[in-house]
Amino acid sequence: MSAEQKGVIESVKDSIIGVIKGAGDIVNAIVGMISGLVSNLAKETGKTGSALIESAQDIIGSAISGIVETGKSLEDGIKGLVIGILKGSKAVGGEAFSAIATLAGKIITTTLDKGGDVVQATTGLLKGVIYSAKEMGVDAEKAVSVAAKGAIKAAYEISTEAGNKVKRAATGTIDGIKVVSREPFSRG
Repeated sequence: MSAEQKGVIESVKDSIIGVIKGAGDIVNAIVGMISGLVSNLAKETGKTGSALIESAQDIIGSAISGIVETGKSLEDGIKGLVIGILKGSKAVGGEAFSAIATLAGKIITTTLDKGGDVVQATTGLLKGVIYSAKEMGVDAEKAVSVAAKGAIKAAYEISTEAGNKVKRAATGTIDGIKVVSREPFSRG
């Protein structure tokens, strides 16, 4: 990683920490900051959908590190992060679903890597996707199911324990939307 990348990562992390500490509503504070960063990244790289989410890995990692470091609600922080990324990506239609699946996996693996609570992260992820579905013009039930599938798959790739936790967190009804994971998941 270059010194420039490290500087950007630390800057994003410090900004997230400042926004969280100074805000009463961390969801909206994070949405505003992250959507701007992702929108700029899309303009600079010309990438969209899953490719843009892959390019936003440093933003995702820095934001999750900052949220975990503050000790504030990881669920609310991840919800804001997801809404901000999806808003900044401006993904629609089929591209939106692939972006959601990629984002779900990144959120889960990064949360585990940063020592965050994967159950809270999963709930925040799904709530953020449900909120964003309307803005993206996609079916919320399908979008949240795509997110759940991506999150569960990513967690099982790390460990059976992580996969089981995410699967339990991604089951049932969240914010009035039934989460449906159609495939069985297991490690290996």
